[in-house]
Amino acid sequence: MPDLTTTIAGESVLLMPERALYWPRGGALFVADLHWGKAAAFRAAAIAVPEQATAADLARLDAALERSGARQLYLLGDLFHARSGRSDPTLAAIAAWRARHPELAIVLVRGNHDKHAGDPPADWGIDCVSEPYPRLLFVLRHTPEPDERGYVLAGHLHPAVALHGRGRQRERLPCFLFGQQYGLLPAFGSFTGSATIQPTAQDRVFVVAGDSVIAVQ
Repeated sequence: MPDLTTTIAGESVLLMPERALYWPRGGALFVADLHWGKAAAFRAAAIAVPEQATAADLARLDAALERSGARQLYLLGDLFHARSGRSDPTLAAIAAWRARHPELAIVLVRGNHDKHAGDPPADWGIDCVSEPYPRLLFVLRHTPEPDERGYVLAGHLHPAVALHGRGRQRERLPCFLFGQQYGLLPAFGSFTGSATIQPTAQDRVFVVAGDSVIAVQ
């Protein structure tokens, strides 16, 4: 897949169409807003939705880990969508995925949904921390707020931009956005939805278009 290399805070990073950011020098992969169990939570509320979302997201995460060779995985908040989404099939699928990656160090920076859904099971070996979390050269958060200690990587907003073409064509695509003080990652979860943002003239924006990441601003 055609990844896109760019620089943030003086560091070369890889923007991946799996909706992940890889920092080669630190061997770290960053993803935000997985919202595992959201489909199960909807079904628990008697709302008919597909059941394949978690399996598809785990496969995409596997692909990003394999292609990048990351040794560390940082989850920028909202690992689970809700406590009601922690169904037995969802937990079993994630536990099996974790068992396939025993050497991978995983850190969850808790987001607003995590406060209600709860931390993952202890035997998954995921370190859970509160934001802000200064780590390496970055400050990791769920909510995008500047931090004097370093450049912030965050999620929360599920950013997307609307692109306009000829013939009144309009398409909204998930995106990475990098401002002067913080960067936003697209929501990793495939069943999360997105929110259209309005970048400033100083922001850099990269959309995820199928199997490619493309710079649009």
